[in-house]
Amino acid sequence: MAGNKVARTLTGVLLGMALGLVELVFLALAWPAALISSARPAAARGLAALTALERARLGRWLDHGATRQDGGYAFLAARAALGVIGGYCCYATLFLSCLLLFGGAWDLLWSEQEPVPVELPGVKIVTSGGVLGLTAGVAGLALLVPLVLALGWAERRLADHFLGPGDRERMRRRIAELTATRSGIVRAVDDERRRIERDLHDGVQQRGVALAMLLGRAKHSRDHERAAELVGQAYTESRRLLDELRSVAWRIYPSALDELGLRAALTGVAERSDVPVTVHYGLAGRPASEIETALYFVVREAITNAVKHAGARDILVVLGEDERTVKVTISDDGAGGADPSGGGLSGLARRVLALDGRFTVDSPPGGPTRVGARLPKAPPCA
Repeated sequence: MAGNKVARTLTGVLLGMALGLVELVFLALAWPAALISSARPAAARGLAALTALERARLGRWLDHGATRQDGGYAFLAARAALGVIGGYCCYATLFLSCLLLFGGAWDLLWSEQEPVPVELPGVKIVTSGGVLGLTAGVAGLALLVPLVLALGWAERRLADHFLGPGDRERMRRRIAELTATRSGIVRAVDDERRRIERDLHDGVQQRGVALAMLLGRAKHSRDHERAAELVGQAYTESRRLLDELRSVAWRIYPSALDELGLRAALTGVAERSDVPVTVHYGLAGRPASEIETALYFVVREAITNAVKHAGARDILVVLGEDERTVKVTISDDGAGGADPSGGGLSGLARRVLALDGRFTVDSPPGGPTRVGARLPKAPPCA
């Protein structure tokens, strides 16, 4: 398998040397011809034909499926230089290695052997010309392998730069991206579960314990007035417990998001905020469910951070869209200095990246802070 790859790459490189010579001749004629308006169409056709040959060579021998049709004269110039120099090095190495192997074998089989001293640092060897020729030929072929692979790699990188990455490279990058976002989503879910657990433990559970203690004291009290007072306190605590439960449920996932849509859910977030929040909703229709949910959590977390950590006095939320994407920007007049690697913001970044979106945080010390997200209208799996 490895030998087949080396042979294919060597063939592609040697063909590239021949094609590079043609390209050098073409460039020498095309650049002066570009100054003549009547000759420009012919130069453009020649450029397109040579680029098509390069794409075919890259795909057939170097396993590179270029995505763009035209790399321009810059691509041909760089490709011709690399092809001629690299191809010549490979051809010279291959020719010299074969010549040494043939000469060494001929010397061993049909010529009279004469001793040839070989002196190396600390070592002195006496051998024959035939053995020396065979050894040098094998060493040349061994050197040819990394040279060919290096030139094949350089050819593919050059094609990536001018003609776009091939299908295999794009698939490799996509797999790496999906692997990273998948692990990021797992971490984000774990972080969200921990935060829910803290909310339940520090809020709901404590109020439930207080309610149980008040009811227990009222049950065992022999003083009817005291028992009635304790029941009244328990009633007040139960209302607080229900409010805390609603708040936790809203932070986990608001039912209004499914029932009424993103506009209503964001209105609810603004109403619950301790500082004024202005929402400019510029979406014509409802985004896909996954996108809508991500936008909601981006806005909610950004508002929470602005109120809790930045001391903001005013928050502005702007939602807009274009043909393919929806975007949201949350700005506040707080102290700034938000850390994008912090738990909340990094979790949002992972959520957005998992949907092929882009998440940005601009928060210089002293403010203002701008948190933004841009997402495709359709999720990746759609």
